[in-house]
Amino acid sequence: MTVAQERCLMTRTRNALGAILAVLLLAVCFPAHASATPPGIPSTTTARSYLSAITVKTEGSSDGYSRDKFPHWITIEGTCNTREMVLKRDGTNVTTGSDCYPTKGSWYSEYDGVTTTDPGSFDIDHVVPLAEAWRSGAKSWTTSKRQAFANDLDHSQLIAVSASSNRSKSDQDPSTWVPTRTAYRCTYAKMWIASKYQWGLTAQQAEVTALNNLLATC
Repeated sequence: MTVAQERCLMTRTRNALGAILAVLLLAVCFPAHASATPPGIPSTTTARSYLSAITVKTEGSSDGYSRDKFPHWITIEGTCNTREMVLKRDGTNVTTGSDCYPTKGSWYSEYDGVTTTDPGSFDIDHVVPLAEAWRSGAKSWTTSKRQAFANDLDHSQLIAVSASSNRSKSDQDPSTWVPTRTAYRCTYAKMWIASKYQWGLTAQQAEVTALNNLLATC
Protein backbone atom coordinates (compact mmCIF):
# COMPACT_ATOMS: atom_id res chain seq x y z
CA MET A 1 0.00 0.00 0.00
CA THR A 2 1.38 3.38 -0.97
CA VAL A 3 1.64 6.33 1.43
CA ALA A 4 -1.17 8.05 -0.45
CA GLN A 5 -3.40 5.00 -0.09
CA GLU A 6 -2.64 4.76 3.64
CA ARG A 7 -3.56 8.42 4.13
CA CYS A 8 -6.80 7.91 2.17
CA LEU A 9 -7.72 4.88 4.30
CA MET A 10 -7.01 6.77 7.54
CA THR A 11 -9.15 9.70 6.39
CA ARG A 12 -12.07 7.43 5.53
CA THR A 13 -11.76 5.63 8.88
CA ARG A 14 -11.80 8.94 10.80
CA ASN A 15 -14.83 10.07 8.81
CA ALA A 16 -16.67 6.81 9.52
CA LEU A 17 -15.87 6.99 13.24
CA GLY A 18 -16.98 10.61 13.29
CA ALA A 19 -20.33 9.69 11.73
CA ILE A 20 -20.88 6.90 14.27
CA LEU A 21 -20.01 9.26 17.13
CA ALA A 22 -22.46 11.85 15.80
CA VAL A 23 -25.28 9.28 15.73
CA LEU A 24 -24.51 8.20 19.30
CA LEU A 25 -24.48 11.81 20.52
CA LEU A 26 -27.83 12.48 18.86
CA ALA A 27 -29.31 9.41 20.54
CA VAL A 28 -28.11 10.59 23.95
CA CYS A 29 -29.05 14.25 23.56
CA PHE A 30 -32.33 13.68 21.71
CA PRO A 31 -33.72 10.29 22.78
CA ALA A 32 -36.69 8.92 20.88
CA HIS A 33 -39.99 9.30 22.67
CA ALA A 34 -41.61 6.24 24.20
CA SER A 35 -44.86 5.39 22.46
CA ALA A 36 -47.99 5.07 24.56
CA THR A 37 -49.06 1.47 24.25
CA PRO A 38 -52.57 0.72 25.51
CA PRO A 39 -53.16 -3.03 25.75
CA GLY A 40 -55.20 -5.08 23.32
CA ILE A 41 -54.49 -3.22 20.08
CA PRO A 42 -55.37 -5.80 17.41
CA SER A 43 -53.58 -6.53 14.17
CA THR A 44 -55.06 -5.00 11.02
CA THR A 45 -56.52 -8.37 10.01
CA THR A 46 -58.14 -8.86 13.41
CA ALA A 47 -59.43 -5.29 13.39
CA ARG A 48 -61.12 -5.93 10.05
CA SER A 49 -62.72 -9.06 11.51
CA TYR A 50 -63.91 -7.15 14.58
CA LEU A 51 -65.32 -4.33 12.46
CA SER A 52 -67.33 -6.74 10.33
CA ALA A 53 -68.83 -8.19 13.52
CA ILE A 54 -69.96 -4.82 14.94
CA THR A 55 -73.67 -4.14 14.47
CA VAL A 56 -74.27 -1.24 12.09
CA LYS A 57 -77.10 0.87 13.44
CA THR A 58 -78.31 4.46 13.37
CA GLU A 59 -76.81 6.26 16.35
CA GLY A 60 -79.11 6.94 19.29
CA SER A 61 -79.66 10.32 20.92
CA SER A 62 -77.75 11.89 23.80
CA ASP A 63 -80.95 12.30 25.83
CA GLY A 64 -80.26 11.55 29.48
CA TYR A 65 -76.49 11.45 29.03
CA SER A 66 -74.20 12.64 31.82
CA ARG A 67 -70.56 11.90 32.54
CA ASP A 68 -71.67 11.17 36.10
CA LYS A 69 -73.35 8.04 34.76
CA PHE A 70 -69.87 6.71 33.93
CA PRO A 71 -68.11 7.00 37.35
CA HIS A 72 -64.38 7.68 36.96
CA TRP A 73 -61.58 7.89 37.96
CA ILE A 74 -61.83 5.04 40.47
CA THR A 75 -59.13 3.63 42.76
CA ILE A 76 -57.37 0.77 41.00
CA GLU A 77 -54.41 -0.21 43.15
CA GLY A 78 -53.29 1.16 46.52
CA THR A 79 -53.68 4.92 46.25
CA CYS A 80 -53.57 4.91 42.43
CA ASN A 81 -56.67 5.82 40.45
CA THR A 82 -57.26 5.07 36.78
CA ARG A 83 -55.87 8.38 35.54
CA GLU A 84 -52.65 7.92 37.50
CA MET A 85 -52.25 4.35 36.27
CA VAL A 86 -52.48 5.50 32.63
CA LEU A 87 -50.02 8.35 33.23
CA LYS A 88 -47.53 5.85 34.68
CA ARG A 89 -48.09 3.40 31.83
CA ASP A 90 -47.87 5.91 28.99
CA GLY A 91 -45.03 8.09 30.29
CA THR A 92 -41.25 7.78 30.18
CA ASN A 93 -39.12 7.60 33.34
CA VAL A 94 -42.15 8.33 35.51
CA THR A 95 -41.74 8.67 39.27
CA THR A 96 -44.63 9.19 41.64
CA GLY A 97 -45.25 10.52 45.12
CA SER A 98 -46.89 8.66 47.99
CA ASP A 99 -50.29 9.67 46.60
CA CYS A 100 -49.38 8.01 43.25
CA TYR A 101 -49.49 11.27 41.29
CA PRO A 102 -46.47 11.65 38.97
CA THR A 103 -43.74 13.97 40.26
CA LYS A 104 -41.41 13.46 37.31
CA GLY A 105 -41.47 12.07 33.79
CA SER A 106 -42.25 12.94 30.21
CA TRP A 107 -45.28 12.23 28.05
CA TYR A 108 -45.76 12.14 24.28
CA SER A 109 -49.18 12.67 22.75
CA GLU A 110 -49.66 10.19 19.92
CA TYR A 111 -52.57 12.23 18.57
CA ASP A 112 -50.65 15.41 17.77
CA GLY A 113 -46.96 14.90 18.59
CA VAL A 114 -46.93 17.16 21.67
CA THR A 115 -44.38 16.35 24.39
CA THR A 116 -44.58 17.52 28.00
CA THR A 117 -43.03 17.04 31.42
CA ASP A 118 -46.18 18.39 33.09
CA PRO A 119 -48.72 15.58 33.58
CA GLY A 120 -51.36 18.19 34.40
CA SER A 121 -51.28 19.36 30.78
CA PHE A 122 -52.32 15.92 29.50
CA ASP A 123 -55.78 14.33 29.55
CA ILE A 124 -56.68 10.68 29.64
CA ASP A 125 -58.74 10.16 26.52
CA HIS A 126 -61.57 7.66 26.34
CA VAL A 127 -60.83 6.40 22.83
CA VAL A 128 -64.54 5.74 22.38
CA PRO A 129 -65.92 8.81 24.15
CA LEU A 130 -68.42 8.32 26.94
CA ALA A 131 -71.15 10.23 25.09
CA GLU A 132 -70.46 8.18 21.94
CA ALA A 133 -70.74 4.98 23.97
CA TRP A 134 -74.05 6.23 25.42
CA ARG A 135 -75.45 6.77 21.92
CA SER A 136 -74.09 3.39 20.78
CA GLY A 137 -75.64 1.17 23.43
CA ALA A 138 -74.29 2.14 26.86
CA LYS A 139 -77.51 4.01 27.64
CA SER A 140 -79.08 0.65 28.49
CA TRP A 141 -76.15 -0.55 30.65
CA THR A 142 -76.07 -0.65 34.43
CA THR A 143 -74.03 2.02 36.20
CA SER A 144 -71.60 -0.71 37.23
CA LYS A 145 -70.94 -1.66 33.60
CA ARG A 146 -70.56 1.98 32.57
CA GLN A 147 -68.02 2.42 35.38
CA ALA A 148 -66.05 -0.57 34.14
CA PHE A 149 -66.04 0.89 30.62
CA ALA A 150 -64.92 4.34 31.78
CA ASN A 151 -61.99 2.83 33.70
CA ASP A 152 -61.04 0.05 31.27
CA LEU A 153 -57.33 -0.67 31.58
CA ASP A 154 -57.58 -4.11 29.95
CA HIS A 155 -58.41 -2.96 26.43
CA SER A 156 -57.33 -0.13 24.11
CA GLN A 157 -59.83 2.34 25.55
CA LEU A 158 -57.63 4.78 27.52
CA ILE A 159 -54.57 6.77 26.42
CA ALA A 160 -52.70 9.82 27.74
CA VAL A 161 -52.77 12.65 25.17
CA SER A 162 -52.47 16.42 25.08
CA ALA A 163 -55.44 18.25 26.54
CA SER A 164 -55.82 20.26 23.34
CA SER A 165 -56.13 17.15 21.13
CA ASN A 166 -58.56 15.49 23.53
CA ARG A 167 -60.79 18.55 23.66
CA SER A 168 -60.63 19.00 19.91
CA LYS A 169 -61.89 15.44 19.55
CA SER A 170 -64.65 15.87 22.17
CA ASP A 171 -67.27 13.14 21.57
CA GLN A 172 -66.72 12.73 17.81
CA ASP A 173 -66.33 9.41 16.03
CA PRO A 174 -63.76 8.75 13.25
CA SER A 175 -66.14 9.99 10.55
CA THR A 176 -65.61 13.55 11.80
CA TRP A 177 -62.36 13.44 13.80
CA VAL A 178 -59.02 11.62 13.54
CA PRO A 179 -55.61 12.41 15.09
CA THR A 180 -53.74 15.20 13.33
CA ARG A 181 -50.67 12.92 13.44
CA THR A 182 -51.31 10.88 10.31
CA ALA A 183 -48.83 8.19 11.42
CA TYR A 184 -51.16 7.26 14.28
CA ARG A 185 -54.46 7.11 12.41
CA CYS A 186 -54.19 3.41 11.59
CA THR A 187 -53.51 2.55 15.24
CA TYR A 188 -56.30 4.86 16.39
CA ALA A 189 -58.78 3.08 14.11
CA LYS A 190 -57.72 -0.31 15.45
CA MET A 191 -58.06 0.90 19.05
CA TRP A 192 -61.52 2.32 18.37
CA ILE A 193 -62.71 -0.85 16.66
CA ALA A 194 -61.34 -3.09 19.42
CA SER A 195 -63.06 -1.10 22.15
CA LYS A 196 -66.42 -1.07 20.39
CA TYR A 197 -66.14 -4.79 19.64
CA GLN A 198 -65.10 -5.78 23.16
CA TRP A 199 -67.94 -3.79 24.71
CA GLY A 200 -70.62 -4.77 22.21
CA LEU A 201 -71.29 -1.22 21.05
CA THR A 202 -72.88 -0.40 17.70
CA ALA A 203 -71.53 1.82 14.91
CA GLN A 204 -73.26 4.07 12.40
CA GLN A 205 -72.59 3.61 8.68
CA ALA A 206 -70.49 6.78 8.26
CA GLU A 207 -68.29 5.61 11.14
CA VAL A 208 -67.81 2.15 9.60
CA THR A 209 -66.91 3.69 6.24
CA ALA A 210 -64.35 5.98 7.87
CA LEU A 211 -62.83 3.08 9.82
CA ASN A 212 -62.50 0.96 6.69
CA ASN A 213 -60.75 3.85 4.97
CA LEU A 214 -58.36 4.22 7.90
CA LEU A 215 -57.57 0.50 7.94
CA ALA A 216 -56.70 0.77 4.25
CA THR A 217 -53.78 3.01 5.27
CA CYS A 218 -52.29 0.45 7.66
